[in-house]
Amino acid sequence: MRVSVFGLGYVGCVSAACLASLGHEVIGVDVSQVKVDLVNDGKAPVVEERIGELIAEAVRTGALHATGDVREAIMGSEVSLICVGTPSEPNGSLCTTYLERVTEQIGAAVAERGGRQTVVFRSTMLPGTCLNLLVPILEKYVGGTAGVDFGVAVNPEFLREGTSVRDFFDPPKTVIGELDPASGDVVAALYDGVPGEVFRVPIPTAEAIKYADNAFHGLKIGFANELGAVCQALGVDSHQVIDVFLADRKLNISPAYLRPGFAFGGSCLPKDLRSLVHAARRADVSVPILAHVLPSNSDHLQRAVELVERTGKRRVGLFGLSFKPGTDDLRESPLVELAERLFGKGYDLRIYDPNVNLSRLLGANREYIETRLPHLAQLLAGSVGEVMEHAEVCLIGTRDPDVLSALPHGEGPVLIDLIHLPDADVRRAEPGYVGLAW
Repeated sequence: MRVSVFGLGYVGCVSAACLASLGHEVIGVDVSQVKVDLVNDGKAPVVEERIGELIAEAVRTGALHATGDVREAIMGSEVSLICVGTPSEPNGSLCTTYLERVTEQIGAAVAERGGRQTVVFRSTMLPGTCLNLLVPILEKYVGGTAGVDFGVAVNPEFLREGTSVRDFFDPPKTVIGELDPASGDVVAALYDGVPGEVFRVPIPTAEAIKYADNAFHGLKIGFANELGAVCQALGVDSHQVIDVFLADRKLNISPAYLRPGFAFGGSCLPKDLRSLVHAARRADVSVPILAHVLPSNSDHLQRAVELVERTGKRRVGLFGLSFKPGTDDLRESPLVELAERLFGKGYDLRIYDPNVNLSRLLGANREYIETRLPHLAQLLAGSVGEVMEHAEVCLIGTRDPDVLSALPHGEGPVLIDLIHLPDADVRRAEPGYVGLAW
């Protein structure tokens, strides 16, 4: 394919050289004449493993050259990759100045040339940037409709500086945010033969995935560093701790716990986080990430309360109360905390949990509920139907089959989904359905 790559920094330079080595005919574009001249001389404008030899070979064979002329690049290509920078503004917001400028220039050149051009945004940008900002610019300057007169896609990169060439040829995944299937097909063809799973998703999803990756990477680094500092203060070998931590592929290094849902609770996580943070403070070790995990969890629980408040209704049914399905453990259950907050705000509350029977609660479990929710006996219902008849708003905190089968479709009470129901994707289109974080 004939490809133009706009922006010859790390991402653009590596993308241009690697695409050329895959057999595409590539034109690199940059406002810096120094970068243009370096590429045309067969030299890399960035320092990166293997990039020099790739550029030298691609230029020698004629597969790659560079220009500062946008018009020339568009006239000589059918697909354009946008790899310009999106730095932070002083207030932390995303700077889209360079994106907007190059989009205007590409749109004007496409209008002059005619024919279908596929514009692929590879720059990191927040969800909504492409559809709400950049597509309107393209439509204005091209004088046509996106997805009809020209293609649009978002193709985030997952290249680490220092190993970016290796990452290009052996990526963790390839993500294609497509406006229409034809646009996605063009991007998929660019990477024909490159290994790894390919995800073709809506454009805003592709934009968000890059942020999910980077935020989690930062979180992992911060977590490891904070834990290391606490271990050092307590005289423990942090690397030995992490080696054993990483060996757990079932819960630690796995998809476990990485699905948006309701707040966590139980007899272990809250108390152990509190103990660890307390130990860090006693040792004068600052652990802002660890210290804010429980407040973050509390804020997430509060979102459920606010969803109930927004309905303006007073009769509420809560399905589920125990910390985990299939148990009657109520200790630090987030659903107990939710019930406590709603009851404290004066809501007319009924609760059903098939595993919770007040007469069978013993020991610490009974003591906990008597302290946190002493009115539980008057709130507990004996059946799903009893709660359904009472409630104007239903909070779904369990996957119990009897509860799921009783949930109405269409008209009925407002359903606030705390667990991502099995049919959540279908229910999203129904009036009265509200997902907690989806």
